[in-house]
Amino acid sequence: MTDAANISVPPQAPRSTPALLYEMMRSFAALARVLNLSQAVEELGSTRQTVKRHIAQLEEAMGIKLFEVEQRRYVLTAEGHRALEPAELLLDQGKIWYEGAFQHVGGLLRFAFESDSGSMYCQQQLPISAIWQGKSDLHRASIKAWSMSEGKLESRHMAKVRPYLLAYRENSEGWICTEVGEASFYSNWYGWAQARSSVGRNLNNFQGGKEFASLADRPFRDIAATHGIRLDQLLVQTVSAEDSSVNTVMFDRLMMGVRMPDESPAVISIVDRTSIVHISGLSDDILNKIPARAKVDFNL
Repeated sequence: MTDAANISVPPQAPRSTPALLYEMMRSFAALARVLNLSQAVEELGSTRQTVKRHIAQLEEAMGIKLFEVEQRRYVLTAEGHRALEPAELLLDQGKIWYEGAFQHVGGLLRFAFESDSGSMYCQQQLPISAIWQGKSDLHRASIKAWSMSEGKLESRHMAKVRPYLLAYRENSEGWICTEVGEASFYSNWYGWAQARSSVGRNLNNFQGGKEFASLADRPFRDIAATHGIRLDQLLVQTVSAEDSSVNTVMFDRLMMGVRMPDESPAVISIVDRTSIVHISGLSDDILNKIPARAKVDFNL
C-alpha cells in the first residue's frame, strides 16, 4: 500500500455548487481588497446583508475562516490570504471567458485582446517540444545554457545568451524589468536607447485592463514559483496614431526561472522571431506582415 493511500481525508458529503458562486466570490474578493464592509458594498452595488451572507456561506462550504473582525474592521485570516489569489484569478478568467477571449487549445492557455482602436494582443502557450520543431537556435542554446547553469543567472554557462534576454523580478508593485540585453529582440524592435529605459518599469500596465493583466501576469508567477520553463507565441498589432498604419509583430517567448546570487528568484524572457505560426485561427500569411527589424541575430 502506498503512502498516499494512508493519507487521512476528512469525510465530506458531496454538495452542489451554488448558482450564485460567482457573486459569492466577488463579495469575498472585494471585501478582501478593501477590508471595509461599507466600501465593499458600494463597490459591488450590493447590500451589507448580502455580502455578509456570501462570506458566511463560503466559510461554511470551505470549512475555513476567511475573515476575523477586529475593532469593527475586517482582517484576512491566513486561510483567507491563501484563498484570495485563486478567487481573483477565477473571477478574471471567468470574465474573459464570457467575452469569448479565453480558451484552451490542446490543453494550453490562449487569450486575446482587441482595443477599440484596432490594436490587438494574442498569446498562446506552446509545448516545449515546439522548440525542437522550430528554427530558433537561440531558444535551443538558451535551454542548454539554463540547464548547465542549474538555473543560476550569473553562471558562466549563461554568458552566450545573456545579451539576448530580459530579466524581471517581483516586488510589491508587480514585475519590474531589471535587465535588457543589447542584442535582444526587444532592443532590435524599439532601439537600444528606448529599450534601456524599460529597466525599472512595472510590467503590469496592460492595455486590456485588470483581467487581461491577470492572465498576462500568470506565466511570470508560475515560472517564479516552479523555477521552470514555458514557451508562448505572441501576436501584437498596434495602430499608428500618425497614419493609421498597422504594425504587426509576432514572436516566440521562452521564459525560464532563475536564481540570483542571493538565491532570490527571478524570471528571464528570451524572445525570437516566429518561424512557424502556432496561434490557432491565424495563417502563415501573417509572417509576411512582420517588419524586417523584428528579428534576433544569433549565431551558435
